[in-house]
Amino acid sequence: MATAKKRLNISLAPDLDNALVGLARRDSVPLATKAAELLRVGLEVEEDVILDRIATNRYKTSEGKLSHDKAWR
Repeated sequence: MATAKKRLNISLAPDLDNALVGLARRDSVPLATKAAELLRVGLEVEEDVILDRIATNRYKTSEGKLSHDKAWR
């Protein structure tokens, strides 16, 4: 059966494989599901780092600052 999901073939170091297998077993989910979940979380963390960098740069200058009221309108 065809799937709409993209497949990714990766090689894991033994320690990463053991950790991934253990987490999948702990959560009673397939290995691929756990890998996708961890990848999604990792991407969210990367996004947060980038957004924090943007916010920090805006905070350092007077440009781009908004009052609380304007920001939440």
